[in-house]
Order: sequence, then C-alpha cells, then structure tokens
Amino acid sequence: MVDGEVLDHMTRNEADMAFKRRVRTIFEWIDPQDDDFILDIPCGRGFYLNMLRYVSQCRLVGADLDSDVIRKAQANVGHLPDLQLHHASVYDLPYPDGTFDAVILSEVLEHLEDDVAALKQVWRVLKPGGVVAITVPNANYPFLWDPINWTLEHGFNRRIRNGLLAGIWANHVRLYQRDALYMAVLDAGFIVEEERAFTHWSFPFIHNLVYGVGKTLLEAGALPDSMHKAADRIQFDAPDDTSRFNPIRAGLRVFNWVDQFNRMDEPPGRSTVNLCIKGRKPHGTDSAAG
Repeated sequence: MVDGEVLDHMTRNEADMAFKRRVRTIFEWIDPQDDDFILDIPCGRGFYLNMLRYVSQCRLVGADLDSDVIRKAQANVGHLPDLQLHHASVYDLPYPDGTFDAVILSEVLEHLEDDVAALKQVWRVLKPGGVVAITVPNANYPFLWDPINWTLEHGFNRRIRNGLLAGIWANHVRLYQRDALYMAVLDAGFIVEEERAFTHWSFPFIHNLVYGVGKTLLEAGALPDSMHKAADRIQFDAPDDTSRFNPIRAGLRVFNWVDQFNRMDEPPGRSTVNLCIKGRKPHGTDSAAG
C-alpha cells in the first residue's frame, strides 16, 4: 500500500479537495504493484498516470477520446518509461480480453449516455480477479460546492452544463444517486466490494474557483511564475514556494482548513461531492463474456 505521506506529498498543491480524496481512494483500491498492468480511461492530462509512475514500476496505459487532451497528457507524462497513451473510446477499447490487472474509471461515467456499455468494456479488458476503481459526482452534492446549480436545481429544476458557471454539472449527462451507480456496476458483471462517499464540507463556490477560474488562467499561462509553481500538479519534487503572500498558497491553506472536517467515507444520505465503488471481475470468469 502506498504510504499516506507520499500521497500527501503528491497532492500538496491540489486545490480540489475532492480530487485529493479520489487519489487516496484510487491508490487504496488499486494498490499498484510493480508487475501490474493498469489502464486509466479517460486519462485526461495524465495526473493519475504521473502519480502511479512516481510510486511504482507498473506498466501503464492512458486512453482518452479527446485528441487535444491526449496532446496535453503527452506533454505532461509522455516521457515517462513503460507508459503508453492512446486515442480511444471507452465504448470500444482497443485491447484484448483480460489485458489489465486494474482500471481507473474516474469522473467519466457521468459524461456517457450508456454507462453500462462502457462498464462492460472495462469488464472485458480486465483480467479475472481484476479491479476497477470508479468515481462519479454525487447527485446529492453540497450546496457550498456549487451554490449556483444547487439553487437552480432545487428551485427551478434547471442546471448549467456549459461555460464558466457550469460547476459540478459541466458537460455531464447525469449525476449519480448511490443506488443507480451500484446497479450499473452490477449490471456490467462486477462484484461490488466497497462503496465510499466523501467531501461534504467545502469552501463556497470552490468548483467554480478551481476549474472555472484557476484552471483557465493556469492553462492560458496567465499566472505569475510563483503562482504557477504553487499550483503545479506534475512536478512533485520541485522546491515549494512557502511565501505567506503567495495567493495560491493562501488559498490552499484555507481550503485544507475546511477539508479537515471531512471524512473519507461520509454516512449514507449525507451530501457529498463524490460517490465511489470498487468493483472486481469475478475469478474464473470467461473474459469474452459480460
């Protein structure tokens, strides 16, 4: 198991408190070993792949349907050893049956019209006994995480799915109720070994601040060098800027202070940002079935 202090080190610049807990959950459930073969779909900009390579020598594949995102992942992690990046759809994974020991399926099912079809593809490419770590946004999310959409949903049955104010609904087909996620995973043929829900307390409008404003400025290169380094998710061992006057560092201190009141698994029915499931492909299963 990856040491918690190492996970803290890799996520010390992370402003999305829910992402930090997703990292901890995924590494706990996947538990990467040096002889593992792991798929991250969609791999996005390569953040999980970068962390996996930092802590293990396992073979890695990242796949994503968005060509522009793959180019960004190539810039971030394409130089790392035993790591391949592919342009691929989760509905039609270009890998033989029973290829991978583990699959990371983080923050993707909510974007898909047919989530069970995607899960069946993941089931197919996993070895018997292999594990999938799934994270999705919770339909019962906290008001403070995205006050705009929460108010629109509860008051007017409306939501913002695109643009600066999209919040938790950004480009999503659905958010998940716990039972709906559970049944989708079962319908795809997995055994559900564990469920988890986390991030109830948050700084107000944090989703909009981190992704609507911060990510936009960071990717545009509009931040001063000291702020850019303080927000860097890629260079784990770069020297830290510990200045008390760095706005990014100040923001992280506030966000982490709020996050101390959260748990890794909140009680059922409590509003949280994420729902997570650890699924396992049964041993002795025909890889071509599903």
